[in-house]
This record gives sequence, C-alpha cells and structure tokens, in this order.
Amino acid sequence: MVNKIQDFLKYETSAGFVLMFVAVLALVANNSPLSGFYSGFLSTPVEVQFGTFEIAKPLLLWINDGLMAIFFFLVGLEIKREVLEGELSSFDKAALPIFAAIGGVVVPALFYVYFNISDPVAVQGWAIPAATDIAFALGILALVGSRVPVSLKILLLAVAIIDDLVAIIIIALFYTQNLSLTALAWAALGILGLIALNRSKTMRIMPYALIGVFVWACVLKSGVHATLAGVITALAIPLKANDSTKTSPLHHAEHSLHIWVAFLILPLFAFANAGVSLKGITFSDVLAPIPLGIALGLFLGKQIGVFSFSWIAVKLGLAKLPSGANWCQVYGIACLTGVGFTMSLFIGTLAFEGDETLNSVRLGVLMGSIASGVLGFTLLRFFCNKSEESTRAVKA
Repeated sequence: MVNKIQDFLKYETSAGFVLMFVAVLALVANNSPLSGFYSGFLSTPVEVQFGTFEIAKPLLLWINDGLMAIFFFLVGLEIKREVLEGELSSFDKAALPIFAAIGGVVVPALFYVYFNISDPVAVQGWAIPAATDIAFALGILALVGSRVPVSLKILLLAVAIIDDLVAIIIIALFYTQNLSLTALAWAALGILGLIALNRSKTMRIMPYALIGVFVWACVLKSGVHATLAGVITALAIPLKANDSTKTSPLHHAEHSLHIWVAFLILPLFAFANAGVSLKGITFSDVLAPIPLGIALGLFLGKQIGVFSFSWIAVKLGLAKLPSGANWCQVYGIACLTGVGFTMSLFIGTLAFEGDETLNSVRLGVLMGSIASGVLGFTLLRFFCNKSEESTRAVKA
C-alpha cells in the first residue's frame, strides 16, 4: 500500500508541474496574436451520429463533458480503493481528513455566498471555491522537498479525494438541467448491466468500458452532467484480485489510466479552460463579486475551514494529528487545499454560461489558487525546515 501511495504521489506531483506550464501557455495564447487560433480551436465543431442519435458539440464541450468523464472515472476508482482498503477504510484513518474536508467545503462556500447573495444568478457558483486540485497541490508540495513528512502528503491527498467525492455529490444534486426521464431510464438499464457484470465477477475491463460509454451517452442526454457516468462505472469495477492472475481489475485500470489522465486529459482541460482574457480588465473587475468571492473563498475560506475543523476534531479527541507533523505544518497544508484550479474551473463551467462570466470565474480561480499555493509553499518551506532543525538539535 505504501508503494502504491508513493507511485500515486509521483504521478500527481509531475502532473502538477505540467498543469502549471499548460495554464501559463493558455494565458499567453489567449492574450497574444494567437488568441484567434485559441478560440477557434476550442470552437471546432465535432459531431458523432448513429442513426437518429446525435451528439454535436464544440471541441471545448467534448473536453469538458467527454474527456473529463474519464477523469471522474479515475476519481471513482481512487475513492473506491481508498474507502475499501486505503486511508479512508476506517474511522481512525479517515477522521481528520473528513473533518478537514467538511470545513474546506462549508467555509469557502459561505465566503462566496457572502459576496454574491444579492444576485440570484451569481450565487449559483457557491461550490466553485469548495474544490481542491490534487495534482496542482501535490506539485507545489513537491517543491518543498523531502523535508515534508509523508503523513502530511497523505493528509493532503485524503482531503482532496474527499473534496472530489463531495464535488461529485454537489454536481449530481445542484448542477443538473431539465431531466429527460427516457434517457435516465436507458441509463438505469446500463447501470443494471454494470451491476450484473460486477455480481458475475467479470474481471475484464472492456465490458465495463463499453457499458460505461453507453451510460455516459444516456446521462449526457438526460440533463444530469455526463461526467457522473464515469464515477458510476468506476464503482462497478471489482477490487478483489482474480484468483488465476492475482491482478485486481480496479488496481490495473487505475494504474493504466493514471498517466493518460495526468499528462493528457487534465492538461487539455487546463489549456481549454484556464485562458483568462486580460484585455480591458481593471481593478474594479478584480473586485467584482464573482471573482472576489471565488478568490477569497479559495484563499481564506479553505485555510480557515480546513484548519479550524481539523483543530476542533483533534481537541475533541475525534481525530489525531498526522505522525511527525505539527500544527504549523497542518496550517500550511490547509493553505494548499485552496489550490482549486481544475475542479473549480470545471464546476464554474457547470454553474455559468457566457464568455464574460466564465472569464470572471477563471480570474477568481487563478487569483485564489496562486495566492493559496504561494502561501502554502512559503509556510511549509519555513516550518518544515524549522522542524528538521529542531529535531537535529534534540538528537545532538
């Protein structure tokens, strides 16, 4: 299990650096003479049709609705593994990240609502600052080096995974359109097929993938966001190893997908959604309710929520501090959870339509994520050094 966690952290850390590069690339592309090519690329029409069944969307929506379903499939695999055999498999292990994640969802949402409560349209984005980007946050944490206790990395990973689970529930409950009962009925039929495969102990991934694509298409047409089909499919993948091959289908699928998601799907999503247009932006635009609510929700709401809920849980005896870590380091981790980026941008695309509003969302996400990342890195760099020096002094 330790080796699997280390491998996961390596992938996510490297992916974080790639995301940073791609985000800068998108910003440059949309604020240079290449802006026409950038917008034209994302507007490219893509159409798939089988008889009377048709899916026609611009490339941007294929990335957000299609490729991100694969990302959520991987998230579903990670959640199932962690709940059944990982860091969320018992209350003792899961207590601190659960309380931290609750605070990290509730408090940022309250910050956002405070600034947007008077606008019934803008307030729909309340969940945008509630998310944490695993890859980006771990990439920043890696810059601190080996001085960071492994227990802190696991804490950050667990909080981010629970954040993803909460985000999935929020998307299902609050970001759906007018429902098509016919499409939902077909999706339910597909889900029954996934359950039948699981119950019959089918170990090959391909049958699950084929039915998963069918469920995705039905969910897409139903009005429920299509990425949830990825999570549903993932939960059907068996975790128990095959008696003959000794290989877990879930572990195999997770390991095979991770590199594609980390280095292709998420960078494509980041490139498509991080291109904030800075033309004509003034100081008043930065202080507008939507970007200000998102930025402060990520920067202040996340660190306050995660740290305060963690502190209360530990003081009440409901959870324990990570081994080898202190409260100053936990506060640094709390700051890093404010790096929302991918998930925040994704929820923003569900909450709003229109280039101007989405540009405000991107602006707020980038401001809040950058500020959280810089502060978290600075605190951990200082306090991990200090902790190491103190340990050496005691040993001497």
